[in-house]
Amino acid sequence: MKIKRNNTLYKWISVICMNIGILMLVSCEKDLEYVSYGDLNSIVQTPEGVEAAVSSAYTGLAGGSDWQGGWDAGTYSWRVQSMMTTDEGLCSWGGNWSRMHTLNFSPDFDWVTHNYSRYLPYISRIAIVLNDIENVDIDAGLKERFIAELKALRAHYAQLLYFAYGPLTIITDAEIAADPNYPPTPRPSAAEMVAQIEKDWIDAADVLPDRFSGNDYGRFSKAAALTGLMKLYMHEKQWAKAVSTGQQIKGQGYSLQPVYEDLFNINNKGGASSEIILAVVCTATGGDQYTNMWLAHALPGDYKDPSGISLTAWGGYKMAWDAYDKFDPQDKRLNVLLEDYPVGKDEGGNVIYKNAREAGLIGAIPVKFGPDPSGANAQKSAVDFPIYRYADVLLMLAESINEANGGPNTEAYDAINDVRERAGLSSVPDGLSKEEFLSKVQDERLFELWAEGWRRDDLIRWNMYTQRANAEPYSALYPLPRAAVNQSDGVIQQNPGYN
Repeated sequence: MKIKRNNTLYKWISVICMNIGILMLVSCEKDLEYVSYGDLNSIVQTPEGVEAAVSSAYTGLAGGSDWQGGWDAGTYSWRVQSMMTTDEGLCSWGGNWSRMHTLNFSPDFDWVTHNYSRYLPYISRIAIVLNDIENVDIDAGLKERFIAELKALRAHYAQLLYFAYGPLTIITDAEIAADPNYPPTPRPSAAEMVAQIEKDWIDAADVLPDRFSGNDYGRFSKAAALTGLMKLYMHEKQWAKAVSTGQQIKGQGYSLQPVYEDLFNINNKGGASSEIILAVVCTATGGDQYTNMWLAHALPGDYKDPSGISLTAWGGYKMAWDAYDKFDPQDKRLNVLLEDYPVGKDEGGNVIYKNAREAGLIGAIPVKFGPDPSGANAQKSAVDFPIYRYADVLLMLAESINEANGGPNTEAYDAINDVRERAGLSSVPDGLSKEEFLSKVQDERLFELWAEGWRRDDLIRWNMYTQRANAEPYSALYPLPRAAVNQSDGVIQQNPGYN
């Protein structure tokens, strides 16, 4: 998240993040759902301390201290895990990446259990900060906004956990969150967890401004909270509520950017995008968390960018050929998904291309994010990572209308066709049945949103996730860490199939 740069605020953030970092290390070591976060009232008692505490809660969007976690490009990131466990992705590195693709999970497989221990502490810490803020003398409007941001963040983190692991206890009581001796509690019902997440989203949306810009770009806005809420309703198949929420977002002033690539290159900086609703704001010169390393993970070792910019290339991520071959050859989105990729220039300055399929690569090259033209760092880029964007909302709305009405209407057709028009494609045919229209939406979400972190949730919603990998149905949820179950003396139950 981008925040106002001043030494005083940095001091507060450093102190709070140091404390939270220590507490999270304790949490990861114990793997317990209930951990102590200590008494930080000595920090969260001034306006600067409040702002720093809220800002530190945003670090989970980039995975906290995880290397390239959150919505970034590494092993633990939601974006990559969604891609590598679905039809979107493969990885040339083999090993545990093959386990991800085949949904070969276990309670000891850290790659899929890690985020359980990573994000529950954020949720508990938010409960404590919400309590602390109540007693701080700060502008009432700003206090109300900070509380709404924290609730949106809690909803976001809780929803990611719910989608990944099923219902988990979300601590909203500050005293319980701070008490290391509070006994473990059995997991709630799905309805109970959904109700808490829904309440946080609605409370946040009622207060937050339509959007943020400038130094506040990267914070949760009303539109971002509503987008998260819409995803929750779709997961629960509450289609009428999803339609109503999508229509609210349409009234927030967002629109599709004319050029698809500009959503994923340096032109997406600074909140100027008409389409990006929420993003992780990246830098090429800071630490590994707030930087974009997608190209380093995806580019083949012999890739040479025609611009001459030097780029690190580890040659890992690919899109499987069977997914790539679903695209219309005229689809403009293939400009950032390459079968032929540049490997240099001839004596006349003409770009030389190599065919990845003919070379035996396991898939197309998912460049998606453009290089940072500053060339400040071959591995790190300042191109932002979008989390929510308007094209996603339009496709969700098309699907929700189709489900709610038993078939598409004009609004549903307009929503999907607007997305296709930007890609240079013709409209979907009129007169489609509910099933035929859903099939079009399913494909369009692949074409539009690949490598953005939503394919896993989509396939699970369509009952297609485990079928792709010929896996057992229980693999639609990740297992909880074995230690979290064992150290609770069985109070916290493991997901079925993993015992």
